Amino acid sequence: MNNPLRILTTFDRHLTAPAELTLFGRAALVLGYANCPAECAATRDVDAILPLEWLETHQQDAAFWEAQQRTNAELEPDGLYLTHLFRESEVVLTPDWLERRVRLPLELQRLAVFRPSTLDLVLTKMARGDENDLLDIRFLLRQQTLTVGELQSAFARARVPEVTEVQDLFRAAQPKVLAIAETIQQP
Repeated sequence: MNNPLRILTTFDRHLTAPAELTLFGRAALVLGYANCPAECAATRDVDAILPLEWLETHQQDAAFWEAQQRTNAELEPDGLYLTHLFRESEVVLTPDWLERRVRLPLELQRLAVFRPSTLDLVLTKMARGDENDLLDIRFLLRQQTLTVGELQSAFARARVPEVTEVQDLFRAAQPKVLAIAETIQQP
């Protein structure tokens, strides 16, 4: 069992009511795509996006947050954790990301797990300017062909958090992502 699946299985066991998470980061790659690079399975955490509408109804749901705390306490000796839970407004995404996300076929009792569309995952990876993120973007663009035009359209429509550093990194990543897409599309 890879680390992200172990974290989610543990979280599912601690939940007392149905819940959902939309993964991004390397956990989304390893659980959402076949042939994912081996280093993705070694990630020590699970990053997730919490939709604003879900937060409106569940933010006061103490059982969800207690399950998260129990999960982290149980997995702490192994250096695994579920702590990076972001509001959708804190992540670079297209406005219709929620309608285009993909449910992952995990056999969990209470937890429904999703990943954003490939296009939205690419956008989430552009907020740090990290070389590992560019490798992940290359992997994603090999999974689904996205044209330069589709990427440019997504860049223009993306909701980018109002954090200067994130905005600057997102802009700086755009030519790099377009170059990767052009390289992959060449015969």
